[in-house]
Amino acid sequence: MSSCSGNCSSCSSAEGCKDKDMHLKQNEYSDIKKIYAVVSGKGGVGKSSVTAMLATATQSLGKQVAVLDADVTGPSIPKMFGIKGRAEADATGLLPKETSTGIRVMSVNLLLPDEESPVVWRGPVISGVIQQFFTDVAWGDVDYMFVDMPPGTGDVPLTVFQQLKVDGIIVVATPQDLVGLIVKKAINMANMMNIPIVGLIENMSYFECPDCGKKHSIFGEGKIDEIAAEYGIPVLAKLPIDTRTPSLADKGAIELCDTDAFAEIAKKL
Repeated sequence: MSSCSGNCSSCSSAEGCKDKDMHLKQNEYSDIKKIYAVVSGKGGVGKSSVTAMLATATQSLGKQVAVLDADVTGPSIPKMFGIKGRAEADATGLLPKETSTGIRVMSVNLLLPDEESPVVWRGPVISGVIQQFFTDVAWGDVDYMFVDMPPGTGDVPLTVFQQLKVDGIIVVATPQDLVGLIVKKAINMANMMNIPIVGLIENMSYFECPDCGKKHSIFGEGKIDEIAAEYGIPVLAKLPIDTRTPSLADKGAIELCDTDAFAEIAKKL
């Protein structure tokens, strides 16, 4: 049901659908083995760059990796990877574009006449696009698909959690108190919909002085450890503020970033 909240305990139709598999079928030319969604409670925490670097690190381990850009109204994945031009299609379906290292990408920006064209669509239309990215794209053999989610707990997360067989989510946050509060909402949504939580990543956790090596908490001391302890989930990484990352992302060269920390995460997936 498209109106499903994921909370069977309060649903009058639960008995009729509890045994029904609501997951979408993959395109017949796709074999996606694992799906992980990268989520955040709010925007501006570096979720897309974390997705891109996690995909890059996983690809470097010899895996076949894909990124589904589910942030339909604010897509940034193609720009980070330096992908230009429109996606093509053939008899097998819509074809993902590939990055310089072979990561397969599909994003609404690869379907628009111009990458600066705004996407002014209502929620059901956006959810329909996410569904088509999964069912109509010929992804090929994929070991790991990372879904770059929009911030919040709205239509797209509901669609992804209900209709894709998500193996787990990775929650990205920054140290501010407000972000900590919003992170709990994302965690609670995942728990409500029985989606496993791989762990938390605190982005922009500190700045390390290049001269003396001292670490400075620019945004204050983070609450990530407290949240992790409260919910019994691990902290996967605390990432420093690194000016090289946004610079490389702006140049479409995110794959040149240092992804050592992400390789350790990828090995645990």
